[in-house]
Amino acid sequence: MQIDKQQIIDLLRQQGSHDQAAQAESELPQQVDPAEQSGLLERFGLNPQDLIGRFLGGGGLPKF
Repeated sequence: MQIDKQQIIDLLRQQGSHDQAAQAESELPQQVDPAEQSGLLERFGLNPQDLIGRFLGGGGLPKF
């Protein structure tokens, strides 16, 4: 499962995290695997599981 880096950068900008977006642009690979880059994504304040659900339609049961 991979997400295009630009989608993540756009999300950070939408959240008002322009500094983190710039940093992510220089540090993330072009295609981001949320499982493999989970630590890096968390540094940018992003939950890898949330990204999977948002961009990849990660199924599963909702958590309550």
